[in-house]
Amino acid sequence: MKQTIAAVSITLVCVLLICCMGGYAQAFADKREIPIYCVDRDDNYVAISFDAAWGADKTRRIMDICDEYGVKATFFLVGFWIDKYPDIVAEIAARGFEIGTHSMTHPQMSKLSETECYNELFGSAKKIFDITGKQVTLFRPPFGDYNNQLITVAKSLGLYTIQWSVDSLDWKGFSALQIAQRVQTAQSGDIILCHNNSDHIVEALPLIFEALRLKNLKFCPIGQLIYTENYTVDSSGKQIRNTPAANSVV
Repeated sequence: MKQTIAAVSITLVCVLLICCMGGYAQAFADKREIPIYCVDRDDNYVAISFDAAWGADKTRRIMDICDEYGVKATFFLVGFWIDKYPDIVAEIAARGFEIGTHSMTHPQMSKLSETECYNELFGSAKKIFDITGKQVTLFRPPFGDYNNQLITVAKSLGLYTIQWSVDSLDWKGFSALQIAQRVQTAQSGDIILCHNNSDHIVEALPLIFEALRLKNLKFCPIGQLIYTENYTVDSSGKQIRNTPAANSVV
């Protein structure tokens, strides 16, 4: 009788261990890599970014307006855009703006193989480095499309995968006022998405900068907005510093 009870007890313990281990394994398998959509900051800093894939005729005017307002933005450049406008790439860097990669060919990268993802990121980052001499540390996925593999490959190349928390939707042909109204919802730690060649972005920028200035918001490049170590990214994509410390922008 005692032997039977002991045997049943051992069996139950084994079953429980298997269940627990299975749960841990499943949790590990289900772990989802999440890009940075915004940053947990309380110092009123935000970042504005411009994706560049098609066209460049508004890019210099965008930089001029940013300079007028003392704003240093981040430009995410696609490889074939870099090939077409190397002089503008060099000027973006020379004028103190930040440059990240937006891939080589602007594909839906969640459908690519690991090698294809690597080539898209490495190739475009190298093009930027060859022109500017500056190491690329930021990557924005085309269409905002990503999966675990893509983020893992980006990390292996020293790239932080960046999305956005405020979408101007400027590519939809909205008026300058409509674009500004969407962006003026920004709060401390937000990352704003715009495009370098959208219809009314040049007219919208002064409205955006004036509106956010009234909210006491300040601008810095994404590379200075995010934390580069000792952080976690929660399920909503907010980057949070693990140990409390005073925020600072270099």
